[in-house]
Amino acid sequence: MGGFSGDQSLTPSMDSGQARLKELGYKQELKRDLSVFSNFAISFSIISVLTGITTTYNTGLRFGGTVTLVYGWFVAGVFTMCVGLSMAEICSSYPTSGGLYYWSAMLAGPRWAPLASWMTGWFNIVGQWAVTASVDFSLAQLIQVIVLLSTGGKNGGGYEGSDYVVIAIHGGILFIHALLNSLPISVLSFIGQLAALWNLLGVVVLMILIPVVSTERATTKFVFTNFNSDNGLGITSYAYIFVLGLLMSQYTITGYDASAHMTEETIDADKNGPRGIISAIGISILFGWGYILGISYAVTDIPYLLSETNNSGGYAIAEIFYLAFKSRFGSGTGGIVCLGIVAVAVFFCGMSSVTSNSRMAYAFSRDGAMPLSPLWHKVNSREVPVNAVWLSASISFCMALTSLGSIVAFQAMVSIATIGLYIAYAIPIFLRVTLSRKTFAAGPFSLGRYGMVVGWVAVIWVATISVLFSLPVAYPVTAETLNYTPVAVAGLLAIILSYWLISARHWFTGPVSNILS
Repeated sequence: MGGFSGDQSLTPSMDSGQARLKELGYKQELKRDLSVFSNFAISFSIISVLTGITTTYNTGLRFGGTVTLVYGWFVAGVFTMCVGLSMAEICSSYPTSGGLYYWSAMLAGPRWAPLASWMTGWFNIVGQWAVTASVDFSLAQLIQVIVLLSTGGKNGGGYEGSDYVVIAIHGGILFIHALLNSLPISVLSFIGQLAALWNLLGVVVLMILIPVVSTERATTKFVFTNFNSDNGLGITSYAYIFVLGLLMSQYTITGYDASAHMTEETIDADKNGPRGIISAIGISILFGWGYILGISYAVTDIPYLLSETNNSGGYAIAEIFYLAFKSRFGSGTGGIVCLGIVAVAVFFCGMSSVTSNSRMAYAFSRDGAMPLSPLWHKVNSREVPVNAVWLSASISFCMALTSLGSIVAFQAMVSIATIGLYIAYAIPIFLRVTLSRKTFAAGPFSLGRYGMVVGWVAVIWVATISVLFSLPVAYPVTAETLNYTPVAVAGLLAIILSYWLISARHWFTGPVSNILS
């Protein structure tokens, strides 16, 4: 399906990515030091199958059980690959750290460029902040569960941290992530590669270890055919249950736009940026399925795993790990160590999320789109946008504070992480297959004649999941059970459009060249 075309002629001192950046009107301000593996590693560690699957496994288990987990993963994976392929093609042509919003400006044409890039940029950056908030909050919750199990479990007098303890842990994690992201890109590159290897090895270890250690295993027939319709939420339609369970898979395979945001720091970015996107999605699909399969062989009693009265307080994967070792060795310590492996992966995921956030904030403020733009666009002596790093960590912390008032409000924030980001992914792809269908000039990576078909599949899939994940998740619908996703996304849309109509349309012109003629 398409592929890479030959190299362009370059000056000896300038690689293809830097040459293309100059053509697009930007000077090289960030240190171009990332290899193709480093670029892949950042996206792969943001997707982080250990993070996404572990923290949302309850959703898949409740809505459809192992059938939704095993088959839904591939449904979401195949369509997500279409989104990724379309993004990779556009990234190859426009390898800038602005990524999606820059693409939208280029593909919309002069008349619509300012509005298209404004909408895409804000959905992208708010979606990224929501991802960081949800990932680091998930880590704080996981640490709380590890402490609970280590001190005796829910039924053995274990310590269960309050909401304030969890938010304090969350703040501490974000602080460490901001500190690490203030280091030079060469250090982040090394940590990113370590993160990718940890995720790969962690999945392999856990997918083999957990079913081997478990004394009670599910049959292959159970894993591949058992459909759990007993969700206790008043939903009985099998099709409805299945699509609600897809959220686990779709939430996990998100964040690969990081490869685009890191292109100004990637060697030969017009080729290696697309490679980073596609390989991160493809390898995540394969390893994620292995992880789901391995864990699901240790699932025998779904209602018990989801019950808040179990030792883990209803955290399904934590209970699976704990029980596997306790039933075999009389102690759940090995399960707690396994949760530690996951916690390290979640830590790396959050760290890479802050990296991606900060590059997006840097690029968006470079074009004057954000309040106090000159402040966020500054880079320090080590060529790191350090102000944008701390801004991203601070906003993500503020988003998580909503959990203290209402977990429903926080879940609405998290929903922006999936829907908001995918809307940002879909806008440039939609412009590519409509306004720019005849004028788009592909870079070294091209889908050729398949570009239009893949692009339309990607756009339709994003429209579909935006509707599916806005549906009620419990009946009857009350203030407590209402799915606030459409409210959150519509609210974000209203704010972005209002800001545009009242103010930004008078001064925001889209991406601005910073090369003086």
